[in-house]
Amino acid sequence: MDTKTYADKIGTLIQETRQSRGMTQAELAKALGTSQSAINRIEKGGQNISLDMLARISDVLSRQIVTLNQVGTVNFRVEGGRKLSGSITTRTSKNAAVSLLCASLLNRGTTTFRRVARIEEVNRLLEVLNSIGVKTRWFGDNDLEITPPAKLDLANMDIEAARKTRSIIMFLGPLMHRHDTFELPYAGGCSLGERTVEPHLSGLVPFGLTVDTVTGHYSAVSKPKTPEKAIVLSERGDTVTENIIMAAARTDGVTTIRNASPNYMVQDLCFFLEELGVKIDGVGTTTLVIHGVKDIHKNVEYFPSEDPIEAMSFLAAAIVTKSEITIRRAPIEFLEIELKFLENMGFKYELSDEYVAANGHTRLTDITTKHGDLVAPVDKIHPLPFPGINIDNLPFFAIIAASAKGRTLIHDWAYENRAIYLMELSKLNAQVELLDPHRLYVTGETKWKAAEVIAPPALRPAVVILLAMLAAPGVSTLRNVYSINRGYEDIAERLSSLGAKVTTMRDITE
Repeated sequence: MDTKTYADKIGTLIQETRQSRGMTQAELAKALGTSQSAINRIEKGGQNISLDMLARISDVLSRQIVTLNQVGTVNFRVEGGRKLSGSITTRTSKNAAVSLLCASLLNRGTTTFRRVARIEEVNRLLEVLNSIGVKTRWFGDNDLEITPPAKLDLANMDIEAARKTRSIIMFLGPLMHRHDTFELPYAGGCSLGERTVEPHLSGLVPFGLTVDTVTGHYSAVSKPKTPEKAIVLSERGDTVTENIIMAAARTDGVTTIRNASPNYMVQDLCFFLEELGVKIDGVGTTTLVIHGVKDIHKNVEYFPSEDPIEAMSFLAAAIVTKSEITIRRAPIEFLEIELKFLENMGFKYELSDEYVAANGHTRLTDITTKHGDLVAPVDKIHPLPFPGINIDNLPFFAIIAASAKGRTLIHDWAYENRAIYLMELSKLNAQVELLDPHRLYVTGETKWKAAEVIAPPALRPAVVILLAMLAAPGVSTLRNVYSINRGYEDIAERLSSLGAKVTTMRDITE
């Protein structure tokens, strides 16, 4: 096929994708910083187009126009044993982003989220939203505009994308207000053992939603009503709480939720809904009172808060490499218990004065790590619902314990498989003893050694392996890092900006 034919095909793809997003040539040109005439020539195949321009167009249209040399798995090559220095800014929360994307379905107006984490989990949800008729557009500094259609085309849902994310379960709460009947594929996400959806289903029954689990999907029937009494959740789960909140937001009346999660992503969701006109009492507590509204049609913008789990990742990176760095815009309210545990182990750090996040609520600070010798804690380390050690932060204590003198018991009661994945640290010379699927002993101080490891199929354990490789002198390879890219944006480049040497590679397949 000659160059002209390629240009014609690419131009047609760009035109069709632009039109499916409801954008004019002028709007696309403005987003790209070029002229409408240039877009017209590109779409007609009359202008050469660079790979950089193709990538920019793909970003604006939220769809990869062409795929070039994208075969094979993505891997990280790590030259370890290097000190880190400088500062790094915490980006916005992955877990807040996915719940906010689901919540955008409650609004019939245009929703704009500012500085959204551009991660694989977000990409999968955007693919699902686009497939059912929602128009999305990236612009500016990772800003995302979302405009729903008058009627969602659920029959056209991208099932493959939906099955790659557990977040799809949070479509239940919003969709019950838009469709009398609908189906959702089973949720995917990290491989962390059995995670029941029963609390979601039972929590939505008082709103008139009944869900049957059929082979491969959930079949839902919605007859909306206002709950007759307070909803008591059987577990204080984050996504469970978010699903119930979204159901309550569009229920005309007052809903009380007890044993609700007060975690950071739940608070972000509540702050966003308040921008949409939903009054919520008790944000940050385990009892929420939601004054729902029958309809929401509002053009709104919202700034998701910073990610405490990402901030904890950089804290762990500093500790394992014995480095002094500054982590900017850390949401301190969701890190205070972790820092107290670290302080008891001998960790030294400084905090700046607090300031407020762009959402107007979340407390932020800058954390500067200091070098110090760590010792194992006297008591076991285990997670608890907020304000305890965050369940997602627990894996980082495995490499922190491996960097401390003595023996540490880590109890991961929440998941069946995650402690087992942390055994991969032994390949980097850590002394890890698995007691059962939930408990392990870690004995330090570790003399890290380089190794080649296949990334565990769970986000946080995979990142833990990567951070350990930073401390291991020599060259390590972490293979198949999709699980990391689900929750971290440009992690290789950002760690390298601190002085690490992490290179992204892709396997070559025939």
